[in-house]
Amino acid sequence: MRPSPLPNRVDPFGALIATPQRGLFFGNRGGRFHCERTKSIRGRSWASKQWICCKLSFKDRRRDVWTRGYTELFFADEATALAAGHRPCFECRREDAMAFAAAWGQAAGTTPLRAPEMDAVLHAERLDGREKRLHKLQLRELPDGTMVVMDGSPHLVRRDALLRWSFGGYGQPLQRPRTGVVDVLTPPSIVAALAGGYAPTEMR
Repeated sequence: MRPSPLPNRVDPFGALIATPQRGLFFGNRGGRFHCERTKSIRGRSWASKQWICCKLSFKDRRRDVWTRGYTELFFADEATALAAGHRPCFECRREDAMAFAAAWGQAAGTTPLRAPEMDAVLHAERLDGREKRLHKLQLRELPDGTMVVMDGSPHLVRRDALLRWSFGGYGQPLQRPRTGVVDVLTPPSIVAALAGGYAPTEMR
């Protein structure tokens, strides 16, 4: 009999969900915030401002999930991780992380920021206390890869369409409205990096 899944799958709201669905990316939130004995979350669902999105496999490293060390998390795809407020890891995904920092800097009109500088900005943009911070933006101006809330559910912006998100994949494309303000899940600085050319890996 398989053990019950841990609440370590991240949705676009940044919530941690127990589901058997697997993901394309791995990551953490800067340390440990789970209880090893009960395999549950202790208090807030983050340990520091360093929220990263990593490769599933790197240098043949092996980990026992939710034991000692940091709290391991999993993402359906990179667009999900970005919506939740995670950035590419500078160790296992250095090329992606450099491209992300360059796109961020280009959008902001600055040189690429260092990881701690981006983390400080993102931490203010992704959280309102312990809750997810939403940002109201014009739908027509959002780049591909942004996640928005429509009818209470997360949707991915892809060209002229919106695709409803789930752990199992995206739904059929819906026509993207040409006007209107929406609640945006993806932090504004990441939206700017997407507009600046950063292209996340998405599940099909």
